[in-house]
Amino acid sequence: MAEPLLRLERVCKRFDGLLAVDNASFAVEAGRITALIGPNGAGKTTLFSIISGFLTPSEGHIFHGGAEITGMPPHLLARRGIVRTFQVAQPFAGLSVHENIAIGAHLSRRARADALAAAAEVASAVGLGDLLGRPAASLTVAGRKRLELARALAAGPELLLLDEVLAGLNPSEVAAMVPIIRALAERGITILMIEHVMQAVMRLAEHVFVLAQGRIIAEGAPQAVVDDAVVIEAYLGHGAAARLSAAGGAHV
Repeated sequence: MAEPLLRLERVCKRFDGLLAVDNASFAVEAGRITALIGPNGAGKTTLFSIISGFLTPSEGHIFHGGAEITGMPPHLLARRGIVRTFQVAQPFAGLSVHENIAIGAHLSRRARADALAAAAEVASAVGLGDLLGRPAASLTVAGRKRLELARALAAGPELLLLDEVLAGLNPSEVAAMVPIIRALAERGITILMIEHVMQAVMRLAEHVFVLAQGRIIAEGAPQAVVDDAVVIEAYLGHGAAARLSAAGGAHV
């Protein structure tokens, strides 16, 4: 069996007395869109920060393509092709959309002209091609989310970590983003996404892991996961699965 692109083994993270991530183990296969879901406060973003090098695990090991990367800093992980977005999009407000995207492109392109050319291509791929000259500060929430995605994409990721890239978008904006994310996977980029918009998870993800109280409590195909009684209890509380089943349907 081929080595997964990303593999976590018994990863823990403690903040003083708080165990935020508790023996999390999972693997992400190359070429897939994999989702990491769970209730608020489950430890999802902490786990992303560990994978991307912004936090060091208290225990455990992380492997990328079979090589251990535990504790490696973000700039070296980015050079390996592991790039992330952040929940709250914070563009460089004094720069244009074009210049913001070029920042990501500079990771592999030293010349400004080369970075700007690459940034223009990425902007077209995420629907920002007509806004290159706009100040980044003038973008809507949806525009900032696309810019956050574009800046990460410009770095040339092999593994793209999307942290709630659909949060704050209305249904039509979510619907417009779904094919953009799918197209990235079709280009060969492996995607691990944290997401609360379950409609998008159902449409995009091939495999889902569920994190609750820092632990992986379930995994599988999207529909099987959202119908899992353990997952429903984690999201909605004790007795929720039985109540939903009695009402005629159970969906997270």
